[in-house]
Amino acid sequence: MENRAHNFFAGPAALPLEVLKQAQAELLNFRGTGVSVMEISHRDKAFIAVTEEAEADLKKLLGLGDDYAVLFLGGGATHQFIMLPMNVLNEGDCADYVDSGNWAHRAYEEACIQADWAKAKANCIASTRELEKKYCVLPEVKQENMNPNAKYLHFCSNNTIYGTQFFEKNYPKPLPGVPLVADMSSGFMSHSFDATKFDMIYAGAQKNVGPAGVTVVVIKKSWAETFQKKGFQLPKTLDYKVQIEKGSMFNTPPCFNIYITGLVFKWMLEMGGLKAMEARNDKKQKMIYGAIDNSNGFYRGYVQNPEHRSWMNVTFNLPTPELEEEFVKSAKAQGMLGLKGYRTLGGIRASIYNSTTPESVETLVNFMESFRKAH
Repeated sequence: MENRAHNFFAGPAALPLEVLKQAQAELLNFRGTGVSVMEISHRDKAFIAVTEEAEADLKKLLGLGDDYAVLFLGGGATHQFIMLPMNVLNEGDCADYVDSGNWAHRAYEEACIQADWAKAKANCIASTRELEKKYCVLPEVKQENMNPNAKYLHFCSNNTIYGTQFFEKNYPKPLPGVPLVADMSSGFMSHSFDATKFDMIYAGAQKNVGPAGVTVVVIKKSWAETFQKKGFQLPKTLDYKVQIEKGSMFNTPPCFNIYITGLVFKWMLEMGGLKAMEARNDKKQKMIYGAIDNSNGFYRGYVQNPEHRSWMNVTFNLPTPELEEEFVKSAKAQGMLGLKGYRTLGGIRASIYNSTTPESVETLVNFMESFRKAH
C-alpha cells in the first residue's frame, strides 16, 4: 500500500483506502454468500440489503426522513439533465436555470431541448458564461429575474472545470412555492448543509461518494407525486415515480457501484458525518489556496474571490504553458496524478474530494513550494 499515488483526478477520483480494502476482502465471498457482490441477483435479499443500507445511511448523513426517496440510477448526472425536465414540464410550463459553469450550461441546454419538445420553456436567469474570463465568479442570482410560476429552480453547486462553488450561505433562493433542485455532483457530501431546503438533489457518484456508473438522486416524494405528463406516457426507465415505486430496481441497477457507494457512506459516518467532512475539506483547501496566494504571483488562481472558490476543484496557472507542462510531468514523477487542467481551460487543476487525504494535499503543497523556488 505504500506505493499508492496521490490522487488528484477530477473524476473518477479517489476512494477511501478503507473502502477499497473492505471491497477487496469481500470480493470473492460477499457476506457469506460464497460469491462476489457482482455475481448475485439484484433481487436477492443480500443485495437488497445493500441498497436499503445505502439509502438509510445517506438519509442519516443528510438528516432526511421517509418523506424523501433515494434512487441509485445509471446514466450519469448528465442523464438527469434530461430526466428532470422530461418528468416535470408540460405545455405552457417553465423552469428557471442558473448558468454557473460548463455542466450547469449543459443542464440548461438539455432543458431547452426537452422544454421545446413539450411546448414549455427553460429560462436562464443568471449566468457568468459571457464574462471575458468565463465562469471565474459565481453569478448573482436575483429573485426579480425568476418566474413565480416556474416548476423548479435548478443550479449546479460546484463548478468542476473552472473552480467555483456555492455553499449554503449563497445557495440560490427560489421564490415561495418554487421547488429547488441542485446538481451537486462534484460537491456532494463535502460539507454540512440543510438538505430539507431541496426538493431534489442529484450527483454522479464518481467525485465524492463512489465509482463511476451510478448516480444518486435524492427526491422529495410529495413533489414526485405531482409529476403528471399530459397526453403521453414517459418511458418507464425515465419516470421518477416508477423508479421510486420500484426502489431503483425497475431494471438491473449498477450493483457493484451501489455497493461501493454504500461502503463510502458507512466510512463517512465512521469519520463523523458531514461536519467531519467539512472540517477535513476546509483544512485541505486552506493549505492549497494558501500556497497559491503566498507564491508572489507564481501561481495564479483562476477564481480570485475567496468566497467563490471551490473546496473541491482548485484551478490555477503558472507563468507559462511550458512551466505548467513541466509542473504536471514533475508532479507525476513524484506520485501525484491528475493535475492537468480541463482540456478547454488548461492550466492546473487539483481535485481534492473527500477521499483525497490531507497528507496528499500537504505533499502537493510542498511540491508547489519546491517547484516555485526552482523556477
